[in-house]
Amino acid sequence: MKRVAILISGGGSNMVKLVESMTGDHPARPVIVGSNDPQAAGLARASALGVPTFAVDHRDFRGDRAAFEAGLLGPLLAAQPDILCLAGFMRILTSEFVQQFEGRLLNIHPSLLPKYPGLHTHQRAIEAGDAEAGATVHLVTPELDAGPILGQVRVPVLPQDTAESLAARVLVQEHRLYPKVLRRFARGELSPITLTAA
Repeated sequence: MKRVAILISGGGSNMVKLVESMTGDHPARPVIVGSNDPQAAGLARASALGVPTFAVDHRDFRGDRAAFEAGLLGPLLAAQPDILCLAGFMRILTSEFVQQFEGRLLNIHPSLLPKYPGLHTHQRAIEAGDAEAGATVHLVTPELDAGPILGQVRVPVLPQDTAESLAARVLVQEHRLYPKVLRRFARGELSPITLTAA
């Protein structure tokens, strides 16, 4: 049984779907949920699901990412995770941190990578006139949003879409994609999958 840690920054909706999926014949179980924001609503949601939580406030470490990441690593390593999932974790991690979890660190990003790494992905897709947007689960490497792709879900961009409406529809599909990819990854299946909006 694989042990899964999850890092969040906000409400943790993707984290909730991951935790809820890890039951029954699933090859993994959640062991800890952490955040860079002690007020993140997702921490209470994780606790309500019976998962231990911790927070390391990044604002206490202004200008010292190494010290912030050392704070994260303490409780993370104590939980002995086999897999670390970033689920709306809004801090860029150093290559030193990423290398601690090389080959077992997953992230979900709200675009069809390699298109639109970084922020404001939905607005960028609309402004480019793209017919499709979506989300990608990928392995994390030191280069931002550039690791091997494990799964994508495609969502049509509608003529009336705003960044907000598109983001809301993509998020629904993220909730399908991430649990499916995690289940396969925990089994050792690394070939990428593609879903289309249900």
